[in-house]
Amino acid sequence: MSGHSKWATTKHKKAVIDGRRAKAFAKFIKNIEVAARMGGPDTSGNPALELAVSKAKKNSVPNDNIDRAVKRGAGLTGETIDYSEIFYEARGPQGSALLVECLTDNKNRAASEVRVAITRNGGTVADQGSVNYLFTRKGVVRLPKNDLSEDDVLMAVLDAGAEEVKDEGENFEVISEASDLPAIRAALTDASIEYETDEAEFLPSMHVDLDPDAARKFLRLVDALEELDDVQNVYSNADISEAVMAELDTED
Repeated sequence: MSGHSKWATTKHKKAVIDGRRAKAFAKFIKNIEVAARMGGPDTSGNPALELAVSKAKKNSVPNDNIDRAVKRGAGLTGETIDYSEIFYEARGPQGSALLVECLTDNKNRAASEVRVAITRNGGTVADQGSVNYLFTRKGVVRLPKNDLSEDDVLMAVLDAGAEEVKDEGENFEVISEASDLPAIRAALTDASIEYETDEAEFLPSMHVDLDPDAARKFLRLVDALEELDDVQNVYSNADISEAVMAELDTED
């Protein structure tokens, strides 16, 4: 689940963690294949590929897997890689909105699986355009606080195009235009500030607070979507408070 660090990491069961890790690897590999297909296998002349490889390495994807993905995407192995990016819109509990980002080589399969996951888990497939207007594409960089203050981070990234620095408990989030992500990363590196993730994400313009029953249903819906191979990201305007999350954790 993208953009909700307050509660996205509260599931601690080993099977869930291992499954998410494997899914994350697959996501990075897909991104590498697409970038290599679009701009060739040379990272020095293909900024998108350089970024995709950098992210994969930062998240411990093995070098052999990365090399194979570059060759597959560039057509050097004889395989054909042809992915399409598709967005699906849905409504969840208490009127929450979901934007489902897919990268697939089979549009019919993706559409069918996403629709089934939504309808079987208490959601409703929304008409095109009825949800996506609630979201704006932004650059989001997350970094651990360590001994940093909000002002420390803001001073490092302000001239690079940062719009705001948000305090998210154990982490800071730097929000910018998606096109300013490279400059934000460079500014943090120049300031010797380590960051954990840097992504272009769809952030909601407003949030919907969920009660315990709705939160329970919502998390089940998101889990079902994120388990699908074609789903890259799930964005939502749902907000689950720490109190509600603590109540749900006692049920595990």
